[in-house]
Amino acid sequence: MLVKTYGCAVYGIEAIPITVEINIGKGINFFLVGLPDSAVKESHQRIKAAFANSGFKFPRKEVTVNMAPADIRKEGSAYDLTIAVGILAASNQIQTDVSDYLIMGELSLDGGLRPIKGALPIAIKAKEMGYKGFILPKQNANEVSIVEGLSIYGVEDITEVVDLLNGEKEISPTSYDVNVDCENAESYAIDFSDVKGQENVKRALEIAAAGGHNILLVGPPGSGKTMLAKRLPSILPSLTVDEALETTKIHSVAGLVGANSGLVMNRPFRSPHHTVSDVALVGGGSNPKPGEISLAHNGILFLDELPEYKRQVLEVMRQPLEDRVVSISRAKMSVQYPAGFMLVASMNPSPSGNFYDPNDPNADPEYMVKRYLNKISGPLMDRIDLHIEVPVVEFDELTNKTKGEASKEIRLRVVKTRSVQEERFKNVNGVHYNAQLTAKLIEEHCEICETGKAILKNAMDRLGLSARSYARILKVSRTIADMENSEKILPQHLAEAIQYRSLDKEGWAA
Repeated sequence: MLVKTYGCAVYGIEAIPITVEINIGKGINFFLVGLPDSAVKESHQRIKAAFANSGFKFPRKEVTVNMAPADIRKEGSAYDLTIAVGILAASNQIQTDVSDYLIMGELSLDGGLRPIKGALPIAIKAKEMGYKGFILPKQNANEVSIVEGLSIYGVEDITEVVDLLNGEKEISPTSYDVNVDCENAESYAIDFSDVKGQENVKRALEIAAAGGHNILLVGPPGSGKTMLAKRLPSILPSLTVDEALETTKIHSVAGLVGANSGLVMNRPFRSPHHTVSDVALVGGGSNPKPGEISLAHNGILFLDELPEYKRQVLEVMRQPLEDRVVSISRAKMSVQYPAGFMLVASMNPSPSGNFYDPNDPNADPEYMVKRYLNKISGPLMDRIDLHIEVPVVEFDELTNKTKGEASKEIRLRVVKTRSVQEERFKNVNGVHYNAQLTAKLIEEHCEICETGKAILKNAMDRLGLSARSYARILKVSRTIADMENSEKILPQHLAEAIQYRSLDKEGWAA
């Protein structure tokens, strides 16, 4: 008897339909074909044990399982339930048609189900293909319940699956519970009101948040660079539904969505250690997985002590910073992951950690400072919009009991500025804030007066700015103008944007 069940393989953040054909014939054997990996081949032993411990019979005949299309590699243990249901249906232990459902799940030896990776993109594909429902482990049900028009059946074990399909047990489809997502949306425990002094740095961080700009904090140890960076998410706008869905898809594929969790409601904040490899940062592997830059999509990637990262690791970020997508190519396939993140980096100004002082005999020599700064290539520096010097906080400021401005108040201004940009770019596909401006849009929306041109020309001549730096200055100027509700970019907006290019200079390492 031939039976077909249906599952999905996940490549990138998209799901590809997989048809599992089970045929039971004469003989005693088990064949699994269709380019399965080791984990899929091992499903035979898991299924036999699960049947024995759940009261089902594994057919004492020749069982042939074909996973089509055969030219796509099938990886992981999520096909256990798809194959098991097919075997039960082919041996008449399930009496109904199973082809109306997409079925995925990993089996335990006792018949229980373990959560799978990539459940959300699979559910979206199931809806597109018109399946009646999606049967999957209960721990994944909340994660995919946001998909409307598809019945989600979260089950705990294979016995429950059989009872559901045979009509012996009624299971209510999981409905989207907004309270789960509200619980997952953390109220930030850290706040800008705790920051003493550093008003110029807080101003720069507000500009970065308002326009989605990349930012580099430069200052000696203990000046508060990491503390300030960790507070940046508290002033960013909330994720939209579309952003939350896209972010959750990436985290689902990476297996980072917790059991019984819903949508990812907080903007990601990823802070990989400086020993991270290029594959871990960008993504890849024999079975490509998203890296840190994709896990930071719609959020922040924080690189502390930037010069300590391997140069090769930093250079692979150059293309994703421009294109906001990372492409991973292999001999037989190519996948793409979104990488629309804000880069926030920090570094010391010299090997000793202090700013260069020609009058201090104990300071690092100028050549050592230049060598240290040149660990970061010019092309990468060009892609960072704001370079901010973070000075040491004075004693009087540290002991001042006055609270600073709260994150909630700063966030209101950021949201207001973002709404101005959303309105401006509402008819432009893929552009939502100023950091995403293309050359054509810069020309259209970043026009400057003659006085502004003179200021910018003088800065470019003195600092040896590249064309990319010129574009970054105009983008930041546009954001500053939006913060002041100005339709035009005024000379003072340009002057402030130029001062945020403090590390630009002629002769920066290429």
